[in-house]
Amino acid sequence: MEPRIDHIHVTVEDIERAERFYDRLLPLLGFDLGLKEHDCVPEHEYRIVEYHNRNFSFGIVNRRPQFAGETVSRRKAGALHHLAFRVETEAEVDDLYREISAIPATIIHRPRHYKEYCEDYYAFFFKDSEGIEYEVVAFSRDRCFS
Repeated sequence: MEPRIDHIHVTVEDIERAERFYDRLLPLLGFDLGLKEHDCVPEHEYRIVEYHNRNFSFGIVNRRPQFAGETVSRRKAGALHHLAFRVETEAEVDDLYREISAIPATIIHRPRHYKEYCEDYYAFFFKDSEGIEYEVVAFSRDRCFS
C-alpha cells in the first residue's frame, strides 16, 4: 500500500479571518481558488471552507462556541503540532518564504538547512492567522528514507 493523505481539516478560531489568510496562502502551494467550496450544517454548529487540489483537499472548520477563547497549543494531546508542505527545490522554499512573509504570516524560522533531520533538509516555519504552525520543506526523501 502507498500511504496518501486525502484531506486535512483544521479548526480555526475565526473562520472569516482564516479564509482571507488561506485564500492568499494556498494558491502559492498549488491550490485553485476556483475549486474552493463552502458548506454549513447548522444543527452541528459546523461551517467549513474547503480548498481542493488533485493531490489532497485542505479545509478550515469553525470552532464550536463552547471553545471560544481557548488558545492554540501544539503540545496539547490531540493537537496538530505542525503540517509540512514539500516542494522540490531550495529555490522554491526561498520563493515561498518571500511570498508567505508578505501575506503576512508569522515567521517562526527563516529558511535554513536542518542537517539534524536529513543532510539536505531545507525549510522554514510559519504560523497562520490562527496560530497554527506550518513548514515548507525541500529535501531528498528517497535518499533519507530508502
